[in-house]
Amino acid sequence: MKIVLLESLGVSAELVASKVRKLEEMGHTFQEFAKNTDPEVQLQEARDADVVMIANMPLAQKVVEECSSLKFIDVAFTGVDHIPVAAAKERGIAISNASGYADTGVAELAIGFMIDLLRNVPGQEKSVRNGGTKLPGRLLQGKTVGIVGAGHIGKKTAALCKAFGCTVLAYNRSKVTDPLFDRQVSLEELLRESDIVSLHCPLNDGTRHLINAETLKFMKKTAYLINTARGPVVETAAVAKALQDGTIAGAALDVFDTEPPLPADHVLLQAPNCIVTPHMAFASVESMELRCDIVFDNLFAWLEGRQQNVVC
Repeated sequence: MKIVLLESLGVSAELVASKVRKLEEMGHTFQEFAKNTDPEVQLQEARDADVVMIANMPLAQKVVEECSSLKFIDVAFTGVDHIPVAAAKERGIAISNASGYADTGVAELAIGFMIDLLRNVPGQEKSVRNGGTKLPGRLLQGKTVGIVGAGHIGKKTAALCKAFGCTVLAYNRSKVTDPLFDRQVSLEELLRESDIVSLHCPLNDGTRHLINAETLKFMKKTAYLINTARGPVVETAAVAKALQDGTIAGAALDVFDTEPPLPADHVLLQAPNCIVTPHMAFASVESMELRCDIVFDNLFAWLEGRQQNVVC
């Protein structure tokens, strides 16, 4: 089998080399390329590949359609909305993802955002740098946190919230039975009752712009919005306007409609009480190493005829 990795996995060369040695001992070939979003470059690099490995770089549809040897796409990421899944299904190409590798990293950042917003950490730092003194903040303890999407990351976030003494609500398309959640409610109920709304749902036709101008009106004026899921789950302009108008008290976003770097005139960069980070929730040393282990485990399992972490 010819296996190509189309972008770096963000780990040490030694760790990747240890995995490649095993592949070569099994008689397979492996090539690694630098990230390139040009469809023609991707097509050339993957031309004769049986397996394409990729992280969160968008994979060109023509790679799936025109690489006649392609049998397996091994995604070093949880979401697969950057992969032409429908085209892969049509051609019978298997896809696996790296589900679970960043659950803790994303949940920890969400908790950090909650504390930063409640304690006004950006404002406190600015005050100190400008020769000022402390500003009043609020505790996470006792707050109601609404988790939108009660999957693995949502549950991990809920567990951390419970440790801080929060009431935790869930909005989820399927029934939630985990005792970490105090109640499962409708989206409107969650938005109306929560002091903090934390998004942990996948991006699909049902969640695109789930948080928009109309749904933002349900939130308390004192409430905060956190998005560590996918950028288009929120309607960017509507969130910026809600912050400008005081419809909500603040927001923290790690994901956007496009990958950072953002243009200097991006509407969220001009919005008040808005913390922005460069899609970093998944990017801890520990998470990257676990991701590498999972994606190569997926590959070895598929080569042995037993696909795991199945997307299709």
